[in-house]
Amino acid sequence: MTTLRTFQNEIDEIHDREVAKQRGRAIASPEKEEANREQRPNTMVTAKGKVKEDNSNTAATKLTDSAAVIRASLSELEDRILNHVLSRNSSEYATARDMIAELLTQHHGEYVFRIGAHPPHAELFSGGLSDATQGWTGTERTPEQIDEIREAFENLVDEVGGKVSLLLESRNGVHCRTTLLLRLPPPNVSLTPEVRCAVVGNVDSGKSTTLGVLTRGSLDDGRGKARVALFRHKHEIETGRTSSVGMEILGFGPSGAPILPQTISTDENTVRHEKLGWEEISLQAAKIVSFIDLAGHERYLKTTLYGLTSGAPSCVILIVGANAGLIGMSKEHLAIALALGVPVVVCVTKIDMTPAPKLLETIKQVTKILQSPGCRKTPVFVKNTETSIELATSFGSERICPIFQISNVTGEGLDHLRTFLNLLPSSEHDATKFAVDQPLEISIIETWSVPYVGTVVNGIINSGVIRAGDTVLLGPDANGNYRVTAVKSMHRKRATVATAEAGQCVSLALKRVKRAEVRKGMVLVPKTDTPPRAVSRFEGQVLILYHNTTLQRNYQAMLHCGAIRQTVRIVGMDHPQGILRTGDRAKVQFEFISHPEFVKEGMKLLFREGKTKGLGVITKLL
Repeated sequence: MTTLRTFQNEIDEIHDREVAKQRGRAIASPEKEEANREQRPNTMVTAKGKVKEDNSNTAATKLTDSAAVIRASLSELEDRILNHVLSRNSSEYATARDMIAELLTQHHGEYVFRIGAHPPHAELFSGGLSDATQGWTGTERTPEQIDEIREAFENLVDEVGGKVSLLLESRNGVHCRTTLLLRLPPPNVSLTPEVRCAVVGNVDSGKSTTLGVLTRGSLDDGRGKARVALFRHKHEIETGRTSSVGMEILGFGPSGAPILPQTISTDENTVRHEKLGWEEISLQAAKIVSFIDLAGHERYLKTTLYGLTSGAPSCVILIVGANAGLIGMSKEHLAIALALGVPVVVCVTKIDMTPAPKLLETIKQVTKILQSPGCRKTPVFVKNTETSIELATSFGSERICPIFQISNVTGEGLDHLRTFLNLLPSSEHDATKFAVDQPLEISIIETWSVPYVGTVVNGIINSGVIRAGDTVLLGPDANGNYRVTAVKSMHRKRATVATAEAGQCVSLALKRVKRAEVRKGMVLVPKTDTPPRAVSRFEGQVLILYHNTTLQRNYQAMLHCGAIRQTVRIVGMDHPQGILRTGDRAKVQFEFISHPEFVKEGMKLLFREGKTKGLGVITKLL
C-alpha cells in the first residue's frame, strides 16, 4: 500500500513536469523566448520569502535556494536600508528610498519590515518566548533608534507613493522591536492583489457567522444575526444552513485597516449597517481577501468539492465549533484539503459559550488529528499579534497549521485573524500555478444571464492576459467543438476593469452567446485556426483513498478536476487482478459519460461515489 504523502509527492512531480513541458511548447520561436526573458526578471522574490528563478527555456519557475538562506539575504538588505536611514545623510536617504522602492516592487507592493531583534520561530510558536530565550537574530535597536527609523520610513515610503502602518511594537524587556507594514496602493482595480480562502467545516460550526462578522464588522448576537446577510436562498434563511457556494470579500486599505460598513445605532436595541458594495470595497482596497463560503452538510458535499477544486484557493479555513469538536464533515473537509495539498488554517469558534473542560477536549482533539501520520502538521496556537504576523509571512512554506480561537459574540481572537488575513500572500503571484507569459486559458466556474447585458461567465485565468474586446474561443460543447465569441466587458469584484491577468478571478460578458450554450468546466482560449482538443478518454495515475468494496471496469464515479465536474467510467486499468481496493494505486483509463472536456496532462483529479474517494493526476490523453 502506498502512503498518501508519498503519492502526493509523486503526483506533484508529474504535475510540475507536465506543466514545464506545456509551457515550453507554448514558446513558438527563439524571438518570443528572448522577448519573454527581457520582459520578466530572471529572479523574483515572492511574498512567501522564497527566491524563484524563471527558466526561460521551459518557462517553469523553480525554487533555487532554501528559505533560511533567503531570509538571511533579506535581513542583510534590511540592515543596509536601516544603516542608510540612521546615517542622517541626504544622499544615503535617497539610496534608502530607492532600495525600499525596489523591495516593494519585488514583493508586489507589500513588505513586512522588522526593526530590532527577531525572536526564533520555534520558541515564538510554542509560546515559550522570553528575554532569556537564545537564538534571537537581527540587530538590536534602542527605543530612540526605532522611533527615528519609523519616522524616516513614513517619509520615505510616502515619497514612493506608499503607506506605512504599525503592526507590532514591543518595548518591554531586553529586546525592543517593531514591525511595520509597507504597502503601495494598486494603480487600479485590475491590479489589486487578491487572496482566495475556502471556508469549510461541519454543519452549525459557525462558518457563515464568522464570515458575517469578519466582512460586516459587527459582532453576532449569539443567535446567528451576523450570518443572515450572507444567505442567498429562501431555504437557507429558513434552515440556517448554507447550500450553495457563496462568495464574500474583505478589503484592506493601504494602511492595513479593514474596510467595513459603518454602523449606525438608532436606539439601544436597533443597529443599522450602511450598505457597502463590492465596487466600493474594490476601489478603496489595497488587498482583497475573497472567502468561498462552502456548504457543511453532507448532502452538499459535491458543492463543497467543486468549490475546493475550481476556486484555486490559497488556503482552506477549517471552522470547528468548540462545543462539538472536529466531527462529521469537518474530518471529510480536512481530508479533502490535505489530498489536494492546500494549506489549512483552523478556527475554533464559540469559545464564549463552551465550558472550559469541553474547550480543552476540543483543542486536544484538533491537535491530535493535525499531528497524526495522515496530516503531519505542526499546530500553532495564535495568542498574540507577533505570532500572527510571523505565521502569515511564512505561511505555505512550512508544514505549520495556525489555530485561532475566536468568539463571534465577544470578538475575542478576531483581531489576530484579521491581521493574519491582511498579511497573507496573494493568490495570483504564485508563478508555479499561474503564468502571465503563456497563452490565454480561463476556466469557467459560474454562468449567469444578466438583463440588458446577456451571458456573463465567471472564471479564473490560469494563464495569459485578457482585455475587453478580445476575440476568443469558447468550448468545448457537447460535440467537442469551439465557437468564436468576444469579450464585451469585464468586471473584477463587480468593478469594471479593462484588462486582467493570470491568477485573477474575473467576470466576462460574452457577445452572441446564449446562457444555455455555456456550462461550468468550459474554457476560453485564444482564437486560432486549430482549437485545442476536446478529450473523451484519458489515463491517470490514481490512489484509492477509501472504498468499502472493490473498483473494477465500468465502475462509475463523479470526477472533480479543476472546474470540471462530470461522471466518468473506468474503461481499463493496469492492476494485475483487474480490481482496486483501499490503498491500491494504478494507472486507470477513464471515459467521460456525457460529453468531452478540456483537460491536460498534469491536472490533478479527485473522484468520489458518496464518500468513496480517489486521488490522482492525468498522465496521458487517449
